[in-house]
Amino acid sequence: MKLLTAAQTRQADAATIEQEGISSADLMERAAAAFTDWFCQRLSPAEAGEVLVVCGPGNNGGDGLVAARLLHHGGYRVQVALLPADKHSADFELNRQRLPAAVPVAEWAPAQLPAVAPGTVVVDALFGTGLNRPLTGAAAALVAHLNTSKARIVSIDLPSGLLADAPQPADSPVVQARHTITFELPKLALLLPQNARYVGRWQALPIGLSPQFLAEADTDTYLIDVTLLAGRLPARPTFSHKGTFGHALLLAGSRGKLGAAVLAARSCLHGGVGLLTVQVPAVGYAVLQTAVPEAMCLADAHKHELSELPDLKPYNAVGLGPGIGQDDATRAVLEELLCTAPVPLVLDADALNLLGANRSLLDLLPPDTLLTPHPKEFERLTEPARDDYHRLELLRDFARRHRCYVLLKGAYSCLATPDGQRYFNTTGNPGLATGGTGDVLTGLALALRADKRLSPLDAALLATYAHGRAADLAAVHTGQAGLTAGALPHYIGRALQELTTEEF
Repeated sequence: MKLLTAAQTRQADAATIEQEGISSADLMERAAAAFTDWFCQRLSPAEAGEVLVVCGPGNNGGDGLVAARLLHHGGYRVQVALLPADKHSADFELNRQRLPAAVPVAEWAPAQLPAVAPGTVVVDALFGTGLNRPLTGAAAALVAHLNTSKARIVSIDLPSGLLADAPQPADSPVVQARHTITFELPKLALLLPQNARYVGRWQALPIGLSPQFLAEADTDTYLIDVTLLAGRLPARPTFSHKGTFGHALLLAGSRGKLGAAVLAARSCLHGGVGLLTVQVPAVGYAVLQTAVPEAMCLADAHKHELSELPDLKPYNAVGLGPGIGQDDATRAVLEELLCTAPVPLVLDADALNLLGANRSLLDLLPPDTLLTPHPKEFERLTEPARDDYHRLELLRDFARRHRCYVLLKGAYSCLATPDGQRYFNTTGNPGLATGGTGDVLTGLALALRADKRLSPLDAALLATYAHGRAADLAAVHTGQAGLTAGALPHYIGRALQELTTEEF
């Protein structure tokens, strides 16, 4: 699924109107009907109580007026509050005229803002993607009033005051919604951490925008979903053998951090690797042989740290990082690996911290290496970001400059590619915010990277999605708070099976 700019979204609207021979008011009706259906499925008239629809002077306000009319016809007790304005859009004026007389309408001036009772359902239709500057004056006052009311706010398209394509200025007024209902495709602003307190939970509802325009729209930003992944993971051939799916080498663990090696190894095996060899410090040999009997194990000459690199010829991919620490000997292993590896690499955790502390090593990264940092690890590789948009630019530039894939972990993890593409993930939940889940991702990515049937991009996309999907499957049984990294590997196979393409 593509992510489009606000300008492209307006172009999609215009293309739909032209190609279908409909009016802009017809498309507005379609969008408001989708919103109203969503609303009615979640709250009955009795559960909603009084519904306050707050409308701005443009087409977002027009959406709100249509929604107010449809909710009224559905038996809801609706009243409309209008932001004072000298001018209104044509579709706003049309739908103001169509509003039933039984629906109370009032202008809410800053000096006379009525109290909004806590728990009131407020439909925020003040401003949408057309906004290009922070709110001021009456609009800012109304937003502040709504935010202090403790109302249940649902925003149409975007929370009013939120900029669709640009960093939000500090302290600028933005509606704090519980839900944001956008149309056809999500907006980038909905995916960024700094906007979470405004957006709440979001959902994109289809409204039949032009398939031709969406297919041809030029973008470098996508969502990772089942549609994007269709056909990327082939079914396993009947006459498969261990060598079909690759032999992976995992370099992991140090004294006190052998659990990371166990988690990554288990994940790699559940990710479908044909053969797995794990090299750990000598102190971890018995641990790995006992905890992960399916894996072969190499004991490093050093008792507590990784200090040597084995012969890499047998392997199809190498993973380094989980629990390795930052000893000088381990740094030397990393440098040797970067200089000599003939196969794809997956680097995480302390491998990234070593790179950050020794940035000259970044120039040695082999092409198509996959790095999986969390935001703090990524900052050590680059620089502190001014805001989420700046961080995404740093991410894109880093992947291009070092010809690598970088998966910036978090809610809506973002994968940047060597050719400048960005892919935001749609799976996962807050249960992943616990120790060890990154090690599980490393193991899964290593398994898929060792599979010679998969391209570097496909392996990274599939690992990103399946890791989050495994967490979603696990949380059904454990709850998000009860989700542990150790539970995740058991759901990876199911997550991958959902994506497997069977030939007909």
